[in-house]
Amino acid sequence: MDFKKLSLCALCSLWLILNSSVANALDMNDVNTSDLATGICKQDAKNYFKVSFEDAKKTFLNSDNLILLLMAGGGSIAFRETGIDDRAAEHFEENGKMSKDLDKFTDILGGPGPHFAATGIWYLMAARNKDNVNLQRSWIMLRALGVTGATTFALKAAVRDHTPNDKDWAWPSGHTSSSFTVAAVLDEFYGPTIGIPAYLGAGFVGYRMMESGDHWASDVLFGGVLGYVVGHTIAGNNKDFNIAGFKIQPLVSSFHDRPAAGIALSKRF
Repeated sequence: MDFKKLSLCALCSLWLILNSSVANALDMNDVNTSDLATGICKQDAKNYFKVSFEDAKKTFLNSDNLILLLMAGGGSIAFRETGIDDRAAEHFEENGKMSKDLDKFTDILGGPGPHFAATGIWYLMAARNKDNVNLQRSWIMLRALGVTGATTFALKAAVRDHTPNDKDWAWPSGHTSSSFTVAAVLDEFYGPTIGIPAYLGAGFVGYRMMESGDHWASDVLFGGVLGYVVGHTIAGNNKDFNIAGFKIQPLVSSFHDRPAAGIALSKRF
């Protein structure tokens, strides 16, 4: 089975499901159209590409991010020119011990298509349950994956490199960039308890891509940095929970001369 085609089909199917589900929900007579979750779904479906484009600009116009990406790009060139790529490929070819089942399992779960599909399910379940926190978190994950996927595809199309096993479009590794995006977003949302295992999983995906001969070490290096940068930037800029555009903030005040604590809704106009 061609898992690149499978990933593409999963992405297309997810987008169709997302749009049709939102449309059906809004057409139902028993749906309260003022419900926050429904309103967010409708807005998200309409603004996905526009918002993702804004996310991309904020990510790639950030000077710190550009430095990291340029360093990763320079590292990729150094890996290729100094023979590190060739030596790593030879090492994995001679010493690779991953079982076929584990290899296939990692290849499937580490791909962009399953990442989009799993996040889409997360999003739709949160919308159905009117869980605004997870609705926003899954929405941010979808945006981060979209920016990573589009950037990875554009770079692959521009470079048109070949993998150690002579497949097309090697640099950068899409599996690695997508996996590190997922890990970075989860790290922003849930901290190291979830973030560290997620990074270990993403690293294992990168390892698998090299051992299988599907990617050079330079492909994995840049893919990992790209995913890290995109995931942390988009999630970090948008992880504050809000309701109907209002940001939730802690409130400390006094009531009848007694200290009181609670929450406040704020919005800049």
